[in-house]
Amino acid sequence: MIHKTAIISASCQIHDDVIIGPYCIVDENVSIGEGTELISNVHISGNTKIGKNNKFFPFSSIGMIPQDKKFTGEDSQLIIGNDNVIREHVTINPGTRKGGMKTLIKNKCLFMVGSHIAHDCQISSNVILVNNATLGGHVNIEEGAIIGGNSGVHQFVNIGKFAMIVTILSIIATLFIAYLHWQERNNHPLISIGLGLILGGAIGNLIDRSSIFFVQNYEGVIDFIDIGSSSFRWYTFNIADSAVTIGIIFYLMHSFFTTKPELLERND
Repeated sequence: MIHKTAIISASCQIHDDVIIGPYCIVDENVSIGEGTELISNVHISGNTKIGKNNKFFPFSSIGMIPQDKKFTGEDSQLIIGNDNVIREHVTINPGTRKGGMKTLIKNKCLFMVGSHIAHDCQISSNVILVNNATLGGHVNIEEGAIIGGNSGVHQFVNIGKFAMIVTILSIIATLFIAYLHWQERNNHPLISIGLGLILGGAIGNLIDRSSIFFVQNYEGVIDFIDIGSSSFRWYTFNIADSAVTIGIIFYLMHSFFTTKPELLERND
């Protein structure tokens, strides 16, 4: 089923039962296997071969030319296997001449919101990239590895089977906010409430990032405020992010709109 607003090249190859939602674009030289779904606003370009039962979420960009100055327009490939989930705003680039001309993704991978796979990466089956994880060019990831949220992997790095890469920044930030909350516990209520909300949101996000390690069939953050109509969805802040945002607002309100005791002493 192809939505009437989708733009499909006449020379691409699409299996009869592929679902292509509103405002999707599929360029020439693309092939898409049976059971695959493009929800909406997905753009698939280049010499891209997609297998069976994959699911692409809105605003994912697949097969656009590599972000590599050495790329000269060579007819490189992007090959995606079966049963992969590609969430919102994911970007995946094809290969280059110096990397074997091919980016390869095998089966049953989960790439969460905002993750990026650069040119010439080789991704084995059952790999998870958590939100905003980014891979430089020529990265090789073996089966079952997990790349934590906001983690960056440098080009030419090899990651072994079932490895777990988790950004330490989330843990440090959470501990620091907890320390601030303890130090400011007897001060103005706006500070206590604000820091409490920030701490709660940070812990919530840390739990979410860690859940991929112990929750079976984990499929990413589910506590989004879901706004949209029909097959078009727009995912905004989740509950943890909302708590952090409100906490920051409270903290700023205290900074700008409450009178500090030391200022009163100076005026006296």
